Amino acid sequence: MRQLTLTGPKTLEWLAVPEPDLQDDGQALVRPLAAATCDLDQPMVFGHAPFPTPIALGHECVAEVVAVGRGVRSVKVGDRVVVPFQVSCGTCTPCGRDLTSDCGRVDRFSMYGFGAFGGDDWGGFLSDLVRVPFADAMLVPVPPDVESEHVASASDNIADAWRLVAPHLATWPGEDVLIVGGAGSIGLYAVDLARALGAGRIVYLDTDPGRQAVAADLGADVRSPDAEGLGRFAIVADFSGTVDGLRLAVRSTAPGGHCTHASPIFGPDVPLPMLELYTSGITLHTSRAAARPAIPGILRLAAAGRIRPERVTTEVVPFDDAATALLTPRTKTVFSRT
Repeated sequence: MRQLTLTGPKTLEWLAVPEPDLQDDGQALVRPLAAATCDLDQPMVFGHAPFPTPIALGHECVAEVVAVGRGVRSVKVGDRVVVPFQVSCGTCTPCGRDLTSDCGRVDRFSMYGFGAFGGDDWGGFLSDLVRVPFADAMLVPVPPDVESEHVASASDNIADAWRLVAPHLATWPGEDVLIVGGAGSIGLYAVDLARALGAGRIVYLDTDPGRQAVAADLGADVRSPDAEGLGRFAIVADFSGTVDGLRLAVRSTAPGGHCTHASPIFGPDVPLPMLELYTSGITLHTSRAAARPAIPGILRLAAAGRIRPERVTTEVVPFDDAATALLTPRTKTVFSRT
């Protein structure tokens, strides 16, 4: 079968690799139908991320189930499913706490689409076939009326956006939200989700005209990061990918509020205004997203027409054109077989 592999900076090849097979009764094989770029794919492709090559690319997709083990009960051949990018069993203590990013039954950082950093055996979704362990726990059926291309990023980026706003709006319904964008699509998905989940005013900061236009269309009050008089917000999400953006997010969080830093900064240690954090009593949280628990809620909103993730998509291109399309920077590209 074919597998799109990053072999070096800006060097992408469709390689012939052995097809995966079922290794136990709880596994499934899936065929990606729509795969999307994650916000980390561009840094990987251009050599700006600290992940060693080769990397079988792709960790966001909707796929068709083509084979299941005898013990699989939740999905069947022919079903369309979202495949979370992290491998998780669904039954261990961390999974029981919704920490599927730290499943206790697989090696740490077990993920699709990250090469050796995520475990060499998993491969990527820009492939003809993918093996999914713990199929009953991992695979989430897509509602019939939801287009595959619209929710391909539910595997990771939309789930990442969910954790930026959904838990905090459940605690503080109707609160205003500040999103410090700039590093890709996740901030835009957060705007869409915040609106759907009943946020008050949604302020989005970015300098990119394309992302600014999408954020405005999704209902945000769009500002420049250097805008004055922003005020303070109980719910703040930083997806700037910069030290300045993180500091702005921290200093824009209201006393007792919650600030989530979701865009990794590749570089030396980042100094923070610790006295301000101490005296304001805010919660600053940073981590990888745990994608699997968020996916059902995302699909329910999509099926009800309450979110428009397709508005974030820059372009839909044929699956076979992925090697070329990945060399053109875009906010969100979806590769489709349909």
